[in-house]
Amino acid sequence: MIVTCVYVHVKPGSVDDFIKATEENHNESVKEAGNLRFDFCQQADDPVRFLIYEAYESEEDVEAHKKTAHYLNWRDKVGNMMAEPRKGVRYNILKPEKRE
Repeated sequence: MIVTCVYVHVKPGSVDDFIKATEENHNESVKEAGNLRFDFCQQADDPVRFLIYEAYESEEDVEAHKKTAHYLNWRDKVGNMMAEPRKGVRYNILKPEKRE
């Protein structure tokens, strides 16, 4: 399993548009083969900060996601809404352990 947490800081005037664009990306991403989770969260104490938690079965599924029309559309649409470049951080899953 491949997990990436994407941290996004959005310009204050762009929050509603960012949410709309990211909801559209979420709605299509969860339909992808190999997608296990695609959570979209807004920070409770700072509503211009967001977390996207992505879990895919394999590296190939991650790469396939990055080539989808909905991801490319999202990337292009939200780029100017960000107060700073988004940051994707990869994590290794320790628990639960993979079942064979």
